[in-house]
Amino acid sequence: MRGPELRGDEPVGGGLQTQLDSFLAGQEDRLIAFRRDLHMHPELGFAEHRTTARIAEELAEAGLRPVRLPKGTGLICEVGCGDGPVVALRADIDALPLADEKDVAYRSTVPGLCHACGHDVHTSVLLGAARFFAQQAAAGLVPGRVRLIFQPAEENPGGALDVMAAGGIAGVDRIFALHCDPRVEVGRLGLRAGPITAACDKVNVRVTGPGGHTARPHLTADLVYALAKIITELPAALSRRVDPRSSLSLVWGRVSAGSVANAIPDEGIAQGTVRCLDDEAWHSAPDLMKALLESVASAYDVKAELDYVRGVPPTVNEKTSVEMFRTAVGSVLGEQGVTGTPQSLGGEDFGWYLESIPGALARLGVAAPGMAGAYDLHRGTFDVDERSIGIGVRVMVATALTALWESRRAGAAQPVGEPA
Repeated sequence: MRGPELRGDEPVGGGLQTQLDSFLAGQEDRLIAFRRDLHMHPELGFAEHRTTARIAEELAEAGLRPVRLPKGTGLICEVGCGDGPVVALRADIDALPLADEKDVAYRSTVPGLCHACGHDVHTSVLLGAARFFAQQAAAGLVPGRVRLIFQPAEENPGGALDVMAAGGIAGVDRIFALHCDPRVEVGRLGLRAGPITAACDKVNVRVTGPGGHTARPHLTADLVYALAKIITELPAALSRRVDPRSSLSLVWGRVSAGSVANAIPDEGIAQGTVRCLDDEAWHSAPDLMKALLESVASAYDVKAELDYVRGVPPTVNEKTSVEMFRTAVGSVLGEQGVTGTPQSLGGEDFGWYLESIPGALARLGVAAPGMAGAYDLHRGTFDVDERSIGIGVRVMVATALTALWESRRAGAAQPVGEPA
């Protein structure tokens, strides 16, 4: 049902801005208090029991009916009605195994754990959007359904796959998410079409040989020399076998072999990560790396075993969804609210959703004016300008409504008798 505030050719405009102003005037302080409560009680992936309970309480108080995921942490809640389009909004709820180093009243009370990646902000933003949509739905002003996904275990990762296994994105037309960015000032949103974060996999290589004396390397297999060739030649070979635009990068983090200077060891290991911005290159990387590893190892008469551990796919933003973000930001923040954002080789399991349905991830500016870059992610000193919570609510609400109205228009334009 279309309300008077949303009439006209542009469904997301001044009327929505007035509604959001009124809503946040009464709710913003409460959302900030909720964020601080989560910040004081961080929980790791798949252990977010208190966090899940607090979210459920707040949603129930707003008249919504959240459903917990099968493992007991994280939940899904839908607001709106009818058989119209469905747009999903996602927030991650887990913390990191890092000590909180800030001297603030809401410092973590759990030793060794803190919200150093802004998931407490993401959760508070989505909770605010849920409350707003609950009010709108009661007045018949939501042109479809909004599915709210409070996802566990993004840092592990694995939470996105659990959401999908539970049917969390079944029937969803598009999905959107925000991620805190301390390099962007509060009041701005970083947008990028195409790859925005990278695939991130782990690689374990075990090299074995007969061992022997360093005085007689010609009578055995020089395992250390072979391992050195593997750790230098594999990254170089990959850079020549994969399109450089994919930004596929193999970097070693641990190498170990032997225990004494005059004995060639019979075993060595190398461990590292593979990061990539291209989905096709990500899918082909394990087989390509295995073939290259066998080629180098055979030249030195050693045996090499590869354990390739899949992490997350690259997050590749769909162009149309990015433009919906852009339209929404312009309507609630103005054109100055949009900025570009660089590609990152960090991993984000939102990419799993985008392999199945269109959508986009945007960077939410959380830096106080003049402080951009001062508090980086995944550090115990990380903190945000809490005005970013209200900004995030505005953006997520406006983006969901933009996507819903676009889907309705596209459906109305579809000729009768032709498949959608």
